[in-house]
Amino acid sequence: MAPPRPVDWCRGSQAVTLPLLMIPGLNCTAALWAAQLCTLGAGRLVAVADHTAHDAMADLAAAILADAPPRFALAGLSMGGYLAFEILRQAPHRVDRLALLDTQARADSPEAQDLRRQQIAIAARGGFARIPELQIPKLVAARHQGDAALTGIVRSMAMATGAEAFMRQQTAILNRIDSRSGLAAIRCPTLVLVGAEDVITPPDLAREMRDGIAGSRLVVVEEAGHLSTLEQPEAVSAALRDWLLG
Repeated sequence: MAPPRPVDWCRGSQAVTLPLLMIPGLNCTAALWAAQLCTLGAGRLVAVADHTAHDAMADLAAAILADAPPRFALAGLSMGGYLAFEILRQAPHRVDRLALLDTQARADSPEAQDLRRQQIAIAARGGFARIPELQIPKLVAARHQGDAALTGIVRSMAMATGAEAFMRQQTAILNRIDSRSGLAAIRCPTLVLVGAEDVITPPDLAREMRDGIAGSRLVVVEEAGHLSTLEQPEAVSAALRDWLLG
């Protein structure tokens, strides 16, 4: 079977407007954006990028850009946000507008780096099936951890990603560039969105990005953790719709 293309574009049913490219988080697939694909996809080219094939942010971003239109709207959640910053470094003129969801501009703390290395080691030893159970308590708000449908999506996304791709993703994240110094150079309309109960990239880090990007807008989504697109899909879709049309 041929490997997936970095970006497979789907055409909406109406007249085409600005294309929309969405990038998932670590161990996540297009299912992370399922609600947004339904509500935002009409009338435009839409795609969810594949971010599994390389173990460096620069290589992942270059592969995505190679299949992307000349100009597009870019939304990234968590690792997708880290990749969005790298895409901006490589091709700022191609990003018409930017949405940063449940992510941060900072590089990992030493503690976060240690945790990533521990999870890489677990996966390398054949324990990848344990990874979703380790992640879920931090990925979704406490109020949603008993939601079997929601946590089932998290598990199924992880299994679809697989151990090898997960290790490549973690390696890319470990070695990513701190993006804070580039925030002031971002000139396109920017939405910064975060779940109010996100414990991985909490609202303070979202405010740091909002303060660093001139003219950007901050939306804090109540009753959502790190996977806000799944936990509060209607609120996130509404914010993204305003961002696309604004």
